[in-house]
Amino acid sequence: MGIFDKPRLRPQEKRDDMPEGMWTKCPSCDAMLHQLDLKQNLNVCPPCGHHFLLGSRERIATLADPGSFEELDAELVSANPLGFANYPQKIEQQRASSELNDAVITGRLTIQGSPAVIAVMDFKFFAGSMGSVVGEKITRAIEVAIAEKRGMIIVSASSGARMQEGMLSLMQMAKTCGALAWHSEAKLPYISVLTHPTTGGVTASFATIGDINLAEPKCMIGFAGPRVVKETTHQNLPPGFQTAEFMLEHGLIDDIVVRKNLRGKLGKLLAYMLS
Repeated sequence: MGIFDKPRLRPQEKRDDMPEGMWTKCPSCDAMLHQLDLKQNLNVCPPCGHHFLLGSRERIATLADPGSFEELDAELVSANPLGFANYPQKIEQQRASSELNDAVITGRLTIQGSPAVIAVMDFKFFAGSMGSVVGEKITRAIEVAIAEKRGMIIVSASSGARMQEGMLSLMQMAKTCGALAWHSEAKLPYISVLTHPTTGGVTASFATIGDINLAEPKCMIGFAGPRVVKETTHQNLPPGFQTAEFMLEHGLIDDIVVRKNLRGKLGKLLAYMLS
């Protein structure tokens, strides 16, 4: 009876000599990428240029002059000020899986000889959400930049404020922006780098108030997600809404920089703005 009599497909047997986790499929062009090739290309798809997520330590390694990075406040760990159920256990799980104490790494460095302090957010720790530790570490980093007359760089990758810390998380928006205001009064440059995704309270605070705002290609930038915006406004969203290209066209960011060129771009900007 035709197709109804087709024999079942046999499951493909897995070879014992086939290593796991060695290949990644690009979500943009469907190319199969070997992990080694992807790593050597800074987690950017060679055929189409899709920018995969990049960890904070890997990011710092691509930007800092060799041997120049000195981490700050590495020991800070989130508490549970609101008594949120199972929050301490989740923090410990995140620390174990990500090998990070929280969603940001801060420290001194030089970029092509120019002195700066950097804060790099990491999406793999609680989706890069901003809690009290993230806000405190960024604020302390800005204070070091002021005291030592360094430029400030913040690389954002975040889902927004951390709900487990409630209002204390939202307070970090004002605290970090206040510190950046002091940094500006000291006539020092602040460069913000937005990567995929940058959303929520991070977008509404320090991520979009740089003297120069840069972004990686096609990264998502917004406060609420496009589906939430569409359901709230009951309007069809324009093509490319909340992408870096859309934000560049509408003036929120100043330039889109591919990952391999970011170090050179930051070096030139710091050299000019610190002079």
